[in-house]
Amino acid sequence: MNLSRELCAARDAADALSGRRDLFDLPDGVIYLDGNSLGALPRAVGPRLEAAVSQAWGKDLISSWNVHGWIDLPSRVGARLARLIGARPHEVIASDSTSVNLFKLAAAAVAMRKERSVIVTESGNFPTDLYILQGLRDLLGDDLISLRVVEPEQVAGALDEDVAAVVLTHVHYKSGRLHDMAAITQRAHEVGALALWDLSHSAGAVELDLNGCGVDLAVGCGYKYLNGGPGAPAFLYVPERHHDDLRSPLTGWMGHARPFEFVDTYEPGGGVLRGLCGTPPILGLTALDAALDVFDGVAMADLRAKSQALGDLFLHLVAGRCADSGLGLACPTDSALRGSQVSLSHPDGYAIVQALIERGVTGDFRAPDILRFGFAPLYVRFVDIWDAVEILRDVMASETWREPRFNLKAAVT
Repeated sequence: MNLSRELCAARDAADALSGRRDLFDLPDGVIYLDGNSLGALPRAVGPRLEAAVSQAWGKDLISSWNVHGWIDLPSRVGARLARLIGARPHEVIASDSTSVNLFKLAAAAVAMRKERSVIVTESGNFPTDLYILQGLRDLLGDDLISLRVVEPEQVAGALDEDVAAVVLTHVHYKSGRLHDMAAITQRAHEVGALALWDLSHSAGAVELDLNGCGVDLAVGCGYKYLNGGPGAPAFLYVPERHHDDLRSPLTGWMGHARPFEFVDTYEPGGGVLRGLCGTPPILGLTALDAALDVFDGVAMADLRAKSQALGDLFLHLVAGRCADSGLGLACPTDSALRGSQVSLSHPDGYAIVQALIERGVTGDFRAPDILRFGFAPLYVRFVDIWDAVEILRDVMASETWREPRFNLKAAVT
């Protein structure tokens, strides 16, 4: 592959998504390759939040629940998210955090398969997923539910008639490895189990078809590729076929069928509304709603194709320019098996990432030795990839990362 920066610029000029970059407020001099951890700021978010604070909250006050439709924001945002994940509008709701939603749906899955006693997941899954499942097991007791934690390639073989649910993250947070959602979901159904997927590293960057794959339950976060801001509300998905059977263990008042009748006994709301719990975080939902504007008119297939092309370019350039640097490959080379990130390995990965950040290339580090680079196709360009690898090569060749200041670990890596 004969490449140059000029050829990368030409690819950007021909890119159907290139105009989307202008919808983001990106800092000058920064190549931002960390949208898999925190998405960049869409320009529409600030004005929308300002109006929500100064007008809706500041002047219209409590009437805004009706006048500005605050009460319906979880459903409205959920309906917008549905298109991005292959669901129907009434099957998704924006609510709480990913961890809380995972607890709700994992508990609901166990309740829907009362005669079964096992949850299957994979070792090395994102920690909060494992912690939530461990907490659910401890709450219910080992006599009612146990965890079967297996290697990723052993998941399908671990599914049998004892399994209530398989709980997996679609794109692995470290390696970027992509699970075969359709195949694993089908295998779960063959043994009578449910499939619950965490879409946190998929939604907004990977083409998804939850309905087409027959997925039973799903959760995801709003602050990564969806660009909803730090701590943005998460979402949960329940297909219509499971609406009547869904029983959330967190029976808060917003999940009630008639929350403003203030009766003493809980009665679940209709459909996915029963996935709600407490009062919706209006400012967070407002920011996420505004952020989703950047996806209007975007075909997820086009987004996915660019994501794969960006990752392939990065890996090709690293292989050619950093071959003797000591960097290892920690992600699939086949883009069909990879989400919208690439991962490299190095014993001093943290220091290398810090040196890159000082040079204007923002990635991140995951212990013990993973350098992650995420590609948000709406704002990452092909020339960004070229320039980022040039800087990576220089950092590795000069060994500037060995300087003590780059080895002082901060609280967030």
